[in-house]
Amino acid sequence: MNERQQQPFAIVTGGTKGIGLGVSRMLAGRGFRVLATFADDALAAREAEAFPGPGQIETCRCDQSAGENVRAFIEKVRKTTARVDCLVCNAGMTVRKPMEETTDDDWSRMMQVAVGAHFSMIRDLKPLFSAKARIIFTGSAMGLHPHAMQLGYGVTKAAVHAMVRNLVKEFEGSEITVNGVAPGFVETAWQKSKPTEIRANICRKVAAGRFARVDEIVSAYAFCLDNAYLNGAILEIDGGYSYK
Repeated sequence: MNERQQQPFAIVTGGTKGIGLGVSRMLAGRGFRVLATFADDALAAREAEAFPGPGQIETCRCDQSAGENVRAFIEKVRKTTARVDCLVCNAGMTVRKPMEETTDDDWSRMMQVAVGAHFSMIRDLKPLFSAKARIIFTGSAMGLHPHAMQLGYGVTKAAVHAMVRNLVKEFEGSEITVNGVAPGFVETAWQKSKPTEIRANICRKVAAGRFARVDEIVSAYAFCLDNAYLNGAILEIDGGYSYK
């Protein structure tokens, strides 16, 4: 068995930007060989691959809103590795429209990216999961606390939380764990682009008075990775959102 085959192997969907990139780097820093997916930003993917090690980040384009892309990705994983030690189901999408303007296609794409594609990956890659594999989902505080203009996103993340808890039964009797991280507002590029007044209003609703740093959220994924008794949990990390 060569050195690459001996490395622990991880998949991070949406793993080249924001929280996903932070998780990819955390895993690579622990020596994992990380396969990170991205939908369309090839530049961000190339920058992600420049991580210096000790593990490495490889990237693969996969638009999870299209079923054929998900099937092709699953086949790529099967050809790439004999085992999966960690699957981070991070990819998601939102359509910021009023309910009346949200189309059936909008709704279907949001559900497919966050829920359907990840279900397909877990179902089809289950035979590759190692004995103590970790499955970690990115949920959201929006899946717990309704938010204006975020109906579809909030519902998909609530479904993600339900998936975490229900998948525990599918792996009962094994040492494979399934958990979720539900961040609040995080200093990602998307959040930084919001108008100053909107950011200030959000901060007024957070006991910590600020957005989270990406590394503060990533530490929760590391906890899910390390703690063998944590199972079926949704770790809410929102700085005390909506405390007043």
